[in-house]
Amino acid sequence: MKKLSIAALLASASLGAAAQGQINVICSVQAEWCNLMSTVYARTTGVKVNMTAKGSGEALAQLNAEKANPKTDIWFGGTGDPHLQAAEQGLTLEYKSAQLAQLYPWAQKQAVDSKYRTVGVYLGPLGFGYNTELLAKKKVAPPKSWADLLKPEFKGEVQMANAASSGTSYTVIATLVQLMGEDKAFDYLRALHKNVSTYTRSGVAPAKAAARGETGVSISFVHDVTTEAVQGFPVASVTPAEGTGAEVGSMSIVKNGPNTESAKKFYEWALTPGGQQFGLAAKQFQLPSNSKVPVDPRMSNPAKMKLIDYDYAKYGASTERRRLIAKWEKEVLNQSR
Repeated sequence: MKKLSIAALLASASLGAAAQGQINVICSVQAEWCNLMSTVYARTTGVKVNMTAKGSGEALAQLNAEKANPKTDIWFGGTGDPHLQAAEQGLTLEYKSAQLAQLYPWAQKQAVDSKYRTVGVYLGPLGFGYNTELLAKKKVAPPKSWADLLKPEFKGEVQMANAASSGTSYTVIATLVQLMGEDKAFDYLRALHKNVSTYTRSGVAPAKAAARGETGVSISFVHDVTTEAVQGFPVASVTPAEGTGAEVGSMSIVKNGPNTESAKKFYEWALTPGGQQFGLAAKQFQLPSNSKVPVDPRMSNPAKMKLIDYDYAKYGASTERRRLIAKWEKEVLNQSR
């Protein structure tokens, strides 16, 4: 596959596009990815892109706060559950892309589940990151399963995010509930709590900590671990043998936003193979949703892992999300270790 360089992407964007209005975007992927998309789209179309980076939980809170007078046009990226909540709450616009048939079934299902108020833009499986040097030094075998994380040798060596602030961590809880049943999942989470050193605010922080030797193991989306490995850190990833869930990173048009027609054009562009090359250019390794995008060998291959049949509609509903997070805070986070 032809290597993508950021310089080449920017050079290929026309600097002479005539001014074509503006668009306000909340971007919930990594900053470099957001910036690349914004810069190239502005240069090729002449549209002024006002890009704000926010995590998916914060993005949903902003859309709710703006509901009476929306300031945002597009919400791009971040875990799919909050996008489904925004759809359920009537914050986003029903819109059927002309490109739906080109998308993988999991991306189309996200659109169907939301009554076409959101769509999948990438897939990111959940797994573990581990520092190869640190575990070798301690003579500890890398974890290969959810059960392995409960072993005494991992006491104080596991990091995961706080479910109240992180879509990644909520995906962990929802995955375990679907994999084990709710009672056994919470028994597991209480047992895991004894081995967790820190619950971070963001979902990507544990992978960064594992890469830098600040913790032995992270519970992370595996593409975040790949990003650290590509930068030269001694970190590797695995998906748990019992089965795992995945995020469907999504995109939504805000209902009654100030620039809805411009938003539809950006949405269509972001679903094209060209519009989906910026993650890889920014060294992010989620699987793009357009089936015509060449797959980089460093991206996760869903065919090579045991993915559960994740019920995005049920676990993306706001009442279920609130209930599970509140239960986790009470029964897990607030317990002594």
